[in-house]
Amino acid sequence: MVPEAAALKGRAWTRWSPAGALVRSRPCHSSTRDLRRPLLIRVMAQRVPRLSVPAALALGSAALGAAFAAGLLLGKRWPLWGSGRQQRLLPPEDHPLWQYLLSRSMREHPALRTLRLLTLEQPQGDSMMTCEQAQLLANLARLIKAKKALDLGTFTGYSALALALALPDAGRVVTCEVNAEPPELGRPLWRQAEVEQKIDLRLQPALQTLDELLAAGEAGTFDVAVVDADKENCAAYYERCLQLLRPGGVLAVLRVLWGGEVLQHQPRNKAAECVRNLNERILRDARVYISLLPLDDGLSLAFKI
Repeated sequence: MVPEAAALKGRAWTRWSPAGALVRSRPCHSSTRDLRRPLLIRVMAQRVPRLSVPAALALGSAALGAAFAAGLLLGKRWPLWGSGRQQRLLPPEDHPLWQYLLSRSMREHPALRTLRLLTLEQPQGDSMMTCEQAQLLANLARLIKAKKALDLGTFTGYSALALALALPDAGRVVTCEVNAEPPELGRPLWRQAEVEQKIDLRLQPALQTLDELLAAGEAGTFDVAVVDADKENCAAYYERCLQLLRPGGVLAVLRVLWGGEVLQHQPRNKAAECVRNLNERILRDARVYISLLPLDDGLSLAFKI
């Protein structure tokens, strides 16, 4: 472990978004147990009437359908995120198939892995970007030969490090955070990976940084933008990042399923409502090509036309 990182290990802080609002925690690669409720089946003893063959077939089909539906229900993972039950679309992190997928696909830089494990030990550490999301975004950055990236929501600097490793030596990652303490956990790992000079940490609200970049004439000069910040401002982040991106650039927005709350026609809180509205905005935005992936709590990719 890097000495500076070891010194910071275990220190507690509150995670704040770039806009200054507390970000709601979401599960990443933690050891959250798979919560399932047992199905209570009441067996009532009674005489079974004689059935004709068609009726028996119909009853058998209905029973198979009910068993299949019950199996699906019991097979779903319903972890407790926040105050309500929410549904996962992918297997639990400890599922053998998911572990196989990660073991056959992940090529995580040693500094990235160290920072990820250190972050998971911190309060709300499981709210960071997952390793498979980070690798996907880094690979997209390499694919489009990115040189400049935006990262809204630095936290401990895991996503900034992943992007910096994917950029050339002259590359630049502008990363936004309002809490000065969490990024200090990642700074020694930035240095160890020899990319600290690529990372431009802005300790102020993200909207302020985005407006400053636009005022400085940097519209259309960024290649990648990653938004993992407070959801109340997500529409403003989306619009400003789109202005800063060049044609062919990639805009990634994390946590766009918001624990399944986007299914509610009348969301229970402002954040869920903002996420739902942003998803509708992106769907109808003719300026981008889109993909919405079920990685972790949802990853929306918008490719600027």
